[in-house]
Amino acid sequence: MAKPRTSFVCSDCGSVASRWTGQCADCKAWNTMTEQVETAGLNRMSQAPHMHKSLAQTAPVLSLADIEAIDVPRFGTGIDEFDRVLGGGLVAGGVVLIGGDPGIGKSTLLLQALANLAAARSTLYVSGEESGAQIALRARRLQVEAKDLKLQAEIQLEKILGTIADLKPDVAVIDSIQTLYSDALTSAPGSVSQVRECAAQLTRVAKQTGVTIILVGHVTKEGALAGPRVLEHIVDTVLYFEGDTQSSFRLVRAIKNRFGAVNELGVFAMTEKGLKGVSNPSALFLSQHDNQVPGSCVMVTQEGTRPLLVEVQALVDASHLPNARRLSVGLEQNRLAMLLAVLHRHAGIAAFDQDVFINAVGGVKITEPAADLAVLLAINSSMRNKPLPRGLVVFGEVGLAGEIRPAPRGQERLREAAKLGFSVAVIPKANVPKQKIEGMNIVAVERIDEAFSKLRELD
Repeated sequence: MAKPRTSFVCSDCGSVASRWTGQCADCKAWNTMTEQVETAGLNRMSQAPHMHKSLAQTAPVLSLADIEAIDVPRFGTGIDEFDRVLGGGLVAGGVVLIGGDPGIGKSTLLLQALANLAAARSTLYVSGEESGAQIALRARRLQVEAKDLKLQAEIQLEKILGTIADLKPDVAVIDSIQTLYSDALTSAPGSVSQVRECAAQLTRVAKQTGVTIILVGHVTKEGALAGPRVLEHIVDTVLYFEGDTQSSFRLVRAIKNRFGAVNELGVFAMTEKGLKGVSNPSALFLSQHDNQVPGSCVMVTQEGTRPLLVEVQALVDASHLPNARRLSVGLEQNRLAMLLAVLHRHAGIAAFDQDVFINAVGGVKITEPAADLAVLLAINSSMRNKPLPRGLVVFGEVGLAGEIRPAPRGQERLREAAKLGFSVAVIPKANVPKQKIEGMNIVAVERIDEAFSKLRELD
């Protein structure tokens, strides 16, 4: 019998070392080296020679101009918000990876989507975490029509591939990729090598047969997908569930999409009958105040192709600590300190002895710099204890020199704000539309001090 050999594999990059180290020598990540037992005397090809097949048949070398470019045909899942995030629907032969916190709704969403697809297409749901009885109970609770949906409770990869070859489904869901294992490898399910090889084989099958495969992935405590980073590189689409499990609303964001726009956002509401798409998501991120309150400013952010109105709230209070606190929820933490420095240097408003708290209402995460102007106006409103004018909406990036830079797709943002009844917009001068938007008074500014002075004129 071959002598077992122990190696250590990085869970982030897949680098292999002969002994354990606190930091990976390749990607410099800490505490990611995991032990893996291998069989000595067997090289990688002898363990799994079938894993190294190409994704497609060898094709002749062609000129790029001679290749016919056609649109990728899609088919919808019956859930409009899910189709939006996917870029219009699923693609034959595409591989989708979806991750999120436990209990946030991944299996619920996919069960609903497969039940809709089963009416016209062949579908397969492979569960490695739940029994068939558990999934049947969930389907009954959600009141979905699942009589044509095929189900298999299995974690061995070879048996799953055999089922796919026999049934030839149009769409197959694997829940989850971390529970699968291949007999060709001796490591435990969920290890770096098992996750990588199982994903590679499923991707190869998808490309060769045209089966659309959706993989469910676990996430780490930091919120990133568990397993090697190659898992995200090999698939065509990566989706993340966002939001608090205690809240009734869920956000699904596209991080990567080879067949559509990235950073698309789908908004869902968790109900007794599963996840339902929200037709007007801007209403979720706006608080309903009877009267205007200090420290509140509405901005228009762009999520993929969708403009969203989000309320940014600020609370500024006297600090009783040697170092004033800077806390930001839903916006970038380091950018807040930079904006406070710009506020002091170019507007003469000091907050070095004040605790500053920033929050994006509704649990949405804003990553674009177009939120800068809204953050500064909310902070100034809280410091003065005076609300901003009613019906005001803003957007714009603030530079270190105090200038206000334009944001992309400014006209679409303004149209969305006007549609929801906002009447005044403070925007960068470069974003002023060529044609007047009905019902919208546009105030164009170039610098942060100019924005404050024009707001005082509006009071």
